[in-house]
Amino acid sequence: MVTWDDVSRICAGLPGTAEERDKQGHRGWRVGTKGRYAWERPLRRSDLAALGDAAPAGELLALHTGDQAGKDAHLEELPHLCSTIPHFDGYPIVLVRLDAATERDLEDLLGGAWLLRAPARLVREHLDGPDRHHKRG
Repeated sequence: MVTWDDVSRICAGLPGTAEERDKQGHRGWRVGTKGRYAWERPLRRSDLAALGDAAPAGELLALHTGDQAGKDAHLEELPHLCSTIPHFDGYPIVLVRLDAATERDLEDLLGGAWLLRAPARLVREHLDGPDRHHKRG
């Protein structure tokens, strides 16, 4: 099982990421000026009432998916990890169950969310990396 410290460590390894806390002390991770790409999102009473027995248990990470197609793909391809709530209807966000995720899952999911929210220049630099700048002779 992964922890919030694992999430924080993985996010810290993504360029330009800043960690912040909201008024309730929940962590969030943002890149550039587009906003958060991931954040702690405990279920609220209204979420629990809407979902009933289908409410996911445990710690939940909200994750930006880019668009509705990305959201649908996460929900279809990763039903053991990803779910949604009525509050997120119309928004490209899924919830990820930390108790069901591996570190590799988190690296993939957080890296993908980061790519969707990061400025293009930062994405290019990150994807090119220092090893791709060798001159060919």
